[in-house]
Parts: sequence; C-alpha cells; structure tokens
Amino acid sequence: MTPLYIGSEIYRNSSYCPKHPLAVPRVSVCTDLCRSLGWLPDAVYRDAPMPEEAALTRFHDPAYVAALRQAEADQAVSDAVRTRFRIGAEGNPVYREVYRRPAISAGGVMLAARLTADGGIVHCPGGGTHHGRPDRASGFCFLNDPVLGLLTWLDLGLDNIVYLDIDAHHGDGVQDAFHDDPRVFTISLHEGARWPFTGAADDRAGGAARNFPLPAGCNDTEFAWVIEHAVLPLIAQRQPQAIMLQAGADALEEDPLAKLSLSNNAHRAVARAVMALAPRLVVLGGGGYNPWTVGRCWALIWGTLNDFPIPDRLPPEAEAGLRGLRYDRAAGRNPPQHWLTTLLDPPRVGPVRDVVRQLTEETPSA
Repeated sequence: MTPLYIGSEIYRNSSYCPKHPLAVPRVSVCTDLCRSLGWLPDAVYRDAPMPEEAALTRFHDPAYVAALRQAEADQAVSDAVRTRFRIGAEGNPVYREVYRRPAISAGGVMLAARLTADGGIVHCPGGGTHHGRPDRASGFCFLNDPVLGLLTWLDLGLDNIVYLDIDAHHGDGVQDAFHDDPRVFTISLHEGARWPFTGAADDRAGGAARNFPLPAGCNDTEFAWVIEHAVLPLIAQRQPQAIMLQAGADALEEDPLAKLSLSNNAHRAVARAVMALAPRLVVLGGGGYNPWTVGRCWALIWGTLNDFPIPDRLPPEAEAGLRGLRYDRAAGRNPPQHWLTTLLDPPRVGPVRDVVRQLTEETPSA
C-alpha cells in the first residue's frame, strides 16, 4: 500500500506564545518540504479531522475536555481551572487554538489508526503529544493523541501492539495509560535524568514496557547499538500486529531542550527498520524545538517510508522555504548551510560507552 500523510493547516499559523519553545513552525515546515520535493501529491494527503468530544473522552476526563474547550473560548482560565487541570500553568499556555489544535492532532492520529485497519503506513507528524494525562495538561501536551490512536486500534480488535518512542523525553503518559495492559507494549529511548524524570531502566510498567534512558551526548552509533541489540529483537519477538512510532526530533544534537547528539540518520534508520516488522505502521511527530532540524527530520522520515531517493541538495523552492524560517535563538541568527540546503545530516558516529552497552545487557525478553 502507498503510505498516506495526514496534515492540517491549523499548524501553519498557530503558536503557543511568543517565547514558548513551541513558538516555532514544525509540521508546516515538514509538509512544505515534502511538497517542494514532489513527495506529497494530493492522492496521498489527508486532512486531520476535528473529532467529536466523545472520541476524546475515550481517554480524557469529560470535565477536562470541557475546560480545555472553554479556555479557548475565553482565552483565559480561572485559578481553580489552572490548579485542577494545569491549563495555563507549567508550560501549557492558553493560546488561540488551545482546544482545536490538540483536538485536530488527536483526530489525525485516530484517523491514522482507522486508515491502517487492514494494513498500511501513515505518517502523521502533528501527533506525538505523549505527556498528556487523562485529566490535565502536562509537558506542552493538552491531549494524548498517541493513547487515543492506540485505543482506536484496540477498538478495531487488535490486541498485540508495540508503541516505540524515540523522543528525548520519556513517553510517560502513554506508558502509564497502558500500565499492566499486555495488549500494548511500550518501548522508550530517551535521555536519562531529564524531565519528566521517569522511564528508568528497571521500570517495566507491570511487564508492559521497556525503557532505555540514554546518557547525555548519545551519538548515532550508540543509538543504533540499542536499537539493534535490544529494541528490534524485542519487537521481533512479539510479532506485533501494529507499530506506532513516536519520532520526536528533540534528540537531535541541535535541539535546545535536550542534550543528546543524534543526527537525523538515527530517525531514518529506525523508521526503515520498523517498516518490515508489522503490517501496520503509524509514525508520529513529537518533541523538537528547532524548526530547521525538526522539519527536515520529519520530511526525511516521509521520504524513507516511501523509499524516495534523498537528494544531495534540496531544490530551490525547498531551500527558499528553509531560508525564510525565523528562530529566535542564537542558532537562528546564523544557521549552518546544511540546515538550508540538505535533508540528511552528516552522521554523528562515535564510541559505544559502557553505560550504553549495559542498557542492552540488562534487557530481558518481552
């Protein structure tokens, strides 16, 4: 089956607030790159739909969903709502589309699950909000669209699913949602000793998870070591009916909110490897706070899912789009040329440290 791409124009002009890490464009950069490369014909593009509230309350507390909707209408919250639901607190600001944007992201991921009911591959870079809790916002995430997508697969009758998360931050909300649930096995590779400070190597979530907390500075070679020696064998052993890959781009070296040192070759390799391990694959976005590195990474994943040749240099339209981006951090004032002219990063190879080898040696079977 030809892979499908789910997007939405809501991401193009939506910003959490001027100085928030998510004030940068991400999904729109990916979409525009794919179109400029001729990789995104109308036949494979689907708009993420706005779901009914009943679909969101499959996981989320109705009172919380109602409060989120009201926060968008009022563009403000009371102290009681802020305290109870963490809307307008702890990096979860009230902004113009505070209900519509996460709801459409959730609608896209649930659509991706339905589109793969009989098999196939879907890329939904607007998804990946893996910190959302049933009754509160958390970690920039107002809803948990991966959980809602996984529940959609379960509702369709699947009972052997792998959720693989390579975001720099542990996918705590997804793991906790399926704690003790043998139908969904969660695997997370994330930076250790970083918020939300969960996902220790010995955290098994009642047997339904494996966690690989990576050391700061983790390079492509070390990441590949964990994937090849632990993650892929775990997945192959389970023989899942479906895989959901959360491909957060904040593990890339240039990201401001983490200290891992991956190139986008790491994300490309994971996407390529898991394609052959299940008849259904949904790939999401997630973290990532540098518009150039995020957009290029997610576009590279789409090219990989389709087995498109990766150009040595981007076409002029794509390059012009990247040159037009604004990024209000020091790196944005003088971006390196490869951020503007190429899709594929130079590999970031290095030695495999003992702490990384130990992570794979301690991994039991699934």
